[in-house]
Amino acid sequence: MNSIAASVQARAVSPERQAIIDLSAISKNITALRDIAAPAKLMAVVKADAYGHGVVPVARTAVAAGAQWLGTAHVSEALTLREAGLHVPVLAWLHTPSTDFFAAVAQGIDLGCSGWELEHIAAAARAQERPARIHLKIDTGLGRNGSTMADWDALVAEAIAYQDEGLLRVVGVFSHFAVADEPHRPETDEQLQLFREAVAIAEDAGADLEVRHIANTPATLSRPDSHFDMVRVGLGIYGLSPFADQTSAQLGLIPAMTLQTRVALCKDVPAGQGVSYGLGYVTAGATTLGLIPLGYADGIPRIATGGPVHVNGRSYPVVGRIAMDQMVIDLGPDGRSHFASAEVPGSALGATAVLFGDGADGGPVVEQWAAAAGTLNYEVVTRISPRVPRTYVGGPAGTNGPGGRPANEPGGQL
Repeated sequence: MNSIAASVQARAVSPERQAIIDLSAISKNITALRDIAAPAKLMAVVKADAYGHGVVPVARTAVAAGAQWLGTAHVSEALTLREAGLHVPVLAWLHTPSTDFFAAVAQGIDLGCSGWELEHIAAAARAQERPARIHLKIDTGLGRNGSTMADWDALVAEAIAYQDEGLLRVVGVFSHFAVADEPHRPETDEQLQLFREAVAIAEDAGADLEVRHIANTPATLSRPDSHFDMVRVGLGIYGLSPFADQTSAQLGLIPAMTLQTRVALCKDVPAGQGVSYGLGYVTAGATTLGLIPLGYADGIPRIATGGPVHVNGRSYPVVGRIAMDQMVIDLGPDGRSHFASAEVPGSALGATAVLFGDGADGGPVVEQWAAAAGTLNYEVVTRISPRVPRTYVGGPAGTNGPGGRPANEPGGQL
């Protein structure tokens, strides 16, 4: 077998592009955050396919690492967890009139309630002769979901009436911070005060609360007075920092996702060569261009020109407009000589190209792509599309393959 045939055979079993998810990093992050939050419990927030990391493998890893609760936005996400055999407490909090409250009650899923949902939840409980578990949500200032303080007394009274009927149990009161990622802002103190008042009203009305919770990742890290009975940690378990002035490493967290592919084309071009749609980038001199087969269909923000790609020990900024399936890096006039050890001698063709990872080897981190796109680190990881296969490494048994399959089963990848 010649070298090209051997290379083709080897590459056929490896994804052309992949998001490598380090489950051991997620496990370590949860352990670190549990230690910070103790004695409060920890809810691992796995909504949005676990921020793009894969809901079932991440949820299994989280529970194995000691997360006592799981959190999702939608009931459909919570039902996926139940179907995967996860029977720890799960809270779902964002509903519409089309939400399957019947299935949620049947599967023992805790439900967030801001007001209008209460009668729907009670009806589902009545039909099954099984009490629902609800967490009443108070809007303490974020202005999204949750009851206003003006409506809170009435909501609590209605919930307690249903509780007296045996249709539900008010087991929690919760809220959500607006600016906890900016610790200097006074609004967090104001929200905490309103939350305490709302909890007192519910308890005085007869709610026997199991959990009071308002802290997100930044509050878990910076506001121990907000921990109450439980913290809800999302981006922190994926190893991402919520603070503009502190890195993941400074917080003791390990980024869990590495996004990589292989250079798809490498070619020499003269000075004056335009690159990509609009020709917004033109080469200043003779240079070597590398084609990276990832684009906005894979979840890379179209506006993130300048984002770094790490190839053979160096990082190169994306030049020209990011397209649906591809982007271009300028390897510079010495692009040929630098890649003497690449798969094709004197070329970057086939070399591993890393867009972001944990940064331990000096390579790029997701915050650099977020800066290029003018957004947040967790938006970048969450939007990586299903077209990019997830490959799982590390973690407890049964979590290392796509969908939580062990790597040695069909469909598993390591």
